Formats: sequence, structure tokens, C-alpha cells
Amino acid sequence: MAVSRQARIAVILFNLGGPDSLDAVRPFLFNLFNDRAIINLPQPARWCLAQLISRLRAGTACAIYSELGGASPILPQTENQAQALAAQLASRGFTHSKCFIAMRYWHPFAEETVAAVREFAPDHVILLPLYPQFSTTTTQSSLEQWRGLSADLAAREHVICCYPEAAGWIAAQADLIQASLAGMAGDTPVRLLFSAHGLPKKIVDQGDPYPGQVAQTVAAVVDKLDMRSEEHTSELQSRLHLVHIELVD
Repeated sequence: MAVSRQARIAVILFNLGGPDSLDAVRPFLFNLFNDRAIINLPQPARWCLAQLISRLRAGTACAIYSELGGASPILPQTENQAQALAAQLASRGFTHSKCFIAMRYWHPFAEETVAAVREFAPDHVILLPLYPQFSTTTTQSSLEQWRGLSADLAAREHVICCYPEAAGWIAAQADLIQASLAGMAGDTPVRLLFSAHGLPKKIVDQGDPYPGQVAQTVAAVVDKLDMRSEEHTSELQSRLHLVHIELVD
């Protein structure tokens, strides 16, 4: 895609979102479980189940977020990414670009971001989900919600979707791991655990590519680190269980 450096470019960074206070934990959980991509039930059954789950899980979740300072760090971290990306675009001559954030389950919601993008009046809209691996429950859910709110922007939109083996991203993960390993005593036995969020088996059986793309990422990082098979393991985790995943060649 050839884009003039004089064009007005809106880059939308999509992420899951997280509660910005302990009072926001329960409504955040409700929004999460009321998403049809997460619980595929018709309304009002999904609404009722989301209310029940969010009420039952709120106490445990609040305790976890209390250990994080009373809020999720995901928005400040995403804001840092947006600022870094904006600086990179400006340094390459795209001085009329602007980065926006759209969270799926808490502020800033897509509705808020769509309004801000319309006010910016861009020539191009770049949709950039910050999920390296594609899933119907993350990337697809975020994009479908956005498109349901932004039909008037559709002709200007371009999607950057799923990059489980992108060289720069793999190198960044390897650098972070190497920095951690460098701080350990030389003779300390190390076994690296790659952990990613799990999916219900039903969703995977319907063809969701997420577990396979996670395995691709792990294989690429392991190759970059030149690690032996006995030096690492990989798990998909959920609240209830761990499921071992096989690496792809």
C-alpha cells in the first residue's frame, strides 16, 4: 500500500482492555463474558450467564488487581506503544499521522475511538490489533465490533492482521528473554516456560488458528535463542486447566 507522507493517517491499536479501578472489575468481566465470541449463546441467556460469572469471579479478580496496584496496566502500556509508534511514523516523514486506542471490554471503547477518528478526518485508517496470534475471540471480535460502528470509514481502512512469526517481534521477545537469562547465575539450571491464554476446546475444534499460531511463535523464539528441546516447554493456560501444545516444525 503506497501512502503519501502528506496523507492524514489514523492508526487504531486494538487491545483487550482492563479495569482501571477495583470498582471497574465486575463490569469489565461482564463485558468480557457478554461477548458472543466468548460465550456463544443467544440473548438473554448470555447476558444472564455473564452477570453470574462476573459476580462469582469479581472477588478473586479484585484480589489479583489489588496486587497490581488496583488496576490493569494494559492501558498505560498500550498508550506507551501508541506514543512509540507515533514517534516512529513522524521520524519517517508521516507527520500527519495519529495513533488511537480501541479497547474491547473497557475504556476507551471502540465507540469512543470511532468518534475521535471521525473528528480527525483521516485519508487512511490502519487497523492494528495488538494480538500477534489471530483468534476469533480477540482479533476477530475487535475488528467485527469496529466495523459495526464505522461503516463510513470502511473504504479508507487497511488491516494488519496476525504476525506470529514477524522477525522484529520475535527478535524483541528473544532479547527480553536473553536479558533475563543474563541476570542468572551461570550454573543455574533453566527451563523456559512459554505461557499463553487458553481457549475452550469447542472454539479450537471450530477451526480457530490461535493454538497453532502460538506454537509458531514459540518455535520461532526458540530457534532465535538456539535452545535445546529440554530447555523449554509450552502451555496454554486457563483458570481451570493447562493443556500441553505441540510445537510445529
